Amino acid sequence: QVQLVESGGGLVQAGGSLRLSCAASGPAFSAYTMAWFRQPPGKEREFVACMTRSGGGQYYADSVEGRFTISRDNAKNMVYLQMSSLKPEDTAVYYCAAGVGIVNWLRVRRGYDYWGQGTQVTVSS
Repeated sequence: QVQLVESGGGLVQAGGSLRLSCAASGPAFSAYTMAWFRQPPGKEREFVACMTRSGGGQYYADSVEGRFTISRDNAKNMVYLQMSSLKPEDTAVYYCAAGVGIVNWLRVRRGYDYWGQGTQVTVSS
């Protein structure tokens, strides 16, 4: 069982930056693929980015490619999402997730077994 707690959300102006953090507790953190998803108001939860267990594979949604960067520190059981050039359409609740890393499921919710409670990010225009 892995417990995930997100932090770092808040209100930011368009063009600004934020860094989200996800603290993981439980066994074998380094064995999991870690991801960020988000749920905009009134919409479905969507994939943002993920990083494989070793950190060698990083994948991004087209909408955030080049603006967001996912990273992880296995020694600290932490995952981060650095967000830059933020846009109002980035407004959402952001969730951290952990999964075993099935290749075909890296970008979908079913690929992840553990979820945090989410942190709100609001980007004003």
